[in-house]
Amino acid sequence: MKLPIVAYGDPVLKKRAAEISEDYPNLSDLIENMFDTMYNASGVGLAAPQIGLSIRLFVIDITDKDEPEFQDFKKVFINPTIVEETGDLWSFNEGCLSIPDIREDIKRPEHVTISYYDENWQHHQETYSGLAGRVIQHEYDHIEGKLFIDKLGPLRKAMIKSKLDSISRGSIKVPYRMKFPTAAKKR
Repeated sequence: MKLPIVAYGDPVLKKRAAEISEDYPNLSDLIENMFDTMYNASGVGLAAPQIGLSIRLFVIDITDKDEPEFQDFKKVFINPTIVEETGDLWSFNEGCLSIPDIREDIKRPEHVTISYYDENWQHHQETYSGLAGRVIQHEYDHIEGKLFIDKLGPLRKAMIKSKLDSISRGSIKVPYRMKFPTAAKKR
């Protein structure tokens, strides 16, 4: 089932998410719905706060048949914790399904080591670099209540403020369902 994606301005996107337990209700259905929602919006990652749930869960799929390291790179991260971020900061043009039509160059460390549980509650601790590391860091920020635009300087934030306000009001067109926090109610 495709769920609406929460737009910029909703308080759930700025809240640190809570851990869940193995008996979280309908977890496998939720994970499947998150993947459906992400694919429908042409995304490569989706965190639970982006569908209105303040829980420590995100999914990514950066499968690329032409790249050997990403032949089948579809993962679920439950209760993740970043253990370490290392390497030089590198810039990459990021976007976000909750902040459509805004893309910015964001600097992040090259490598990230993350501890997490998968959908079968198997524990993993792995280190990722490149695109995989970038997507994981971006989605992890969501469960920490941070957005990629929080990494921008004050001048750049001021320059995109009107666009952000338009997103929050729902004064934008997107090809997927969204929930806008300050949209005018239709009568």
